[in-house]
Amino acid sequence: MEKILYTPNRNTGDYNFVMAYPAKEEFALSSLGYMWLYKIADTFDGVNATRVSEDFPEFTFKKTDSVAFSLSFDFDFTGVFKILGKNNIPFFSAERGDDCPLIFAGGPVITTNPRPYDDIFDFMMIGDGEDTFAEVLKILKRKEDKKTCLENLLKLEGIYIPQKSKKVQKKTSSLNEVIYTPIISDKSYFKDTFIVELQRGCMNRCAFCTASYLNLPFRSYAYEKIIEAIDLGLEHTNKIALLGAQISAHPDFNRIIGYLKNKMDSGINIELGISSLRTDAITPELIQTLVAGGQKNSTIAIEAASERLRKFINKNLSNEQIFNAVKICRENGLRGLKIYSMIGIPNETEEDIRDFIEIAKELKSQNKGFDITFSFSSFVPKPQTPLEREKREDSKLLEKKQKFLEKELAKLGIGSKFSSIKWDYWQTVLSRGGSELGKFMVDVYRKGGGNGGYKSALKELKIDVSKSINGFEPDEELPWNFIDNFVSKPQLENEYKRLSKTINETFQQLAHSLTAFQR
Repeated sequence: MEKILYTPNRNTGDYNFVMAYPAKEEFALSSLGYMWLYKIADTFDGVNATRVSEDFPEFTFKKTDSVAFSLSFDFDFTGVFKILGKNNIPFFSAERGDDCPLIFAGGPVITTNPRPYDDIFDFMMIGDGEDTFAEVLKILKRKEDKKTCLENLLKLEGIYIPQKSKKVQKKTSSLNEVIYTPIISDKSYFKDTFIVELQRGCMNRCAFCTASYLNLPFRSYAYEKIIEAIDLGLEHTNKIALLGAQISAHPDFNRIIGYLKNKMDSGINIELGISSLRTDAITPELIQTLVAGGQKNSTIAIEAASERLRKFINKNLSNEQIFNAVKICRENGLRGLKIYSMIGIPNETEEDIRDFIEIAKELKSQNKGFDITFSFSSFVPKPQTPLEREKREDSKLLEKKQKFLEKELAKLGIGSKFSSIKWDYWQTVLSRGGSELGKFMVDVYRKGGGNGGYKSALKELKIDVSKSINGFEPDEELPWNFIDNFVSKPQLENEYKRLSKTINETFQQLAHSLTAFQR
């Protein structure tokens, strides 16, 4: 069952538009950005909007004028080709004639590095979509010929047209209207949940994090508008989730939590969810509110076990802050925590890996009966961050680290989960590649999208991915350098130099190496 929290403006014109999500519908319904853009299209005068997901059994693009995709993850390309293929639409833009709809895209993947999709999409949206999208729809619904349409789109801020755009300014929204779940559904991954965005961006600026750097500057919605949105959500569901990369930094965060807590205390049944807690901002009041809202477990991110390595990635947490955060969670009613961590960070030593075991021992000793699980990913260097030029660590070495951590944590009775090293490898290839990856992605899709398909496509097409894996030289041109972001390239380089200086200073005090893992 779906509850639409707005009034659709359908069948008001002759422009037929499809908003496509390259994954299952349950994930589409839980994607706030995708659903909000669909709401804009579904209420836009003169536009007939349709929503489509990868798993829709039947849908047709017949008489469709344009199709937009929202890409949140590097592997979403398989869903794009699946949807296009079901409608016999050519994958490459050069092969699509005037009888084909205009195909375009946006989302975090596109904003980070759109170059792999140069030969796939007719144009792409770089940055925050809510403002640009309305301007795009105004141009599209004129139904001009493709050449004229693209020329007019090129005039908009945040629009990238392959082979035509020289520089693109990332679009940054001023966050006037609070973004929330416009359609509440029991088919959503977050069933019947009303998600409301509190803020965007993160002032912590962890050096590996695109979510931080892509969404700068830090911006937050007005308290009154957030409360108004929450009240709207509570008219339709009791499940409320607060979204943001750094929600505890909202200037009125405690007031927002207090507002929800007061409603709970007055007898209103609210299930409250916060996806991840900022380790150094956890308070008894926050945990008590989450517990009152039915939350039993939560997550924190420490990324590295040593303070030395955390300092290098600008994750400025002390061990004491970590121990204190877990203690507060335990003492105030949570049953367990998942601790996000990372291996393969540049300059990582054997001692840094062993520090995970030491910190786990201490957490276990201090929090008996409290469920602690470590969740490890391997470092994937991402564009638009200070570490965008770094190399990815050797896969065999990463696998040895995984096995060591899994074995040693199991001895302590602590669970551990690990991302796939091979898929993190391919993610690195996809995220830092250029236009040469268009044919590669199509070939991978046609070969089934498995690991073997990636290897086979790479070999057959003779594509060199060494730069994506081994990193870029300091003066080397990067595929995504044409994007002007809030943080300039010189600023990213200076931040990298600053962070490197911190690690070099600590290396002078250490004599550790990775020899044990390299045997």
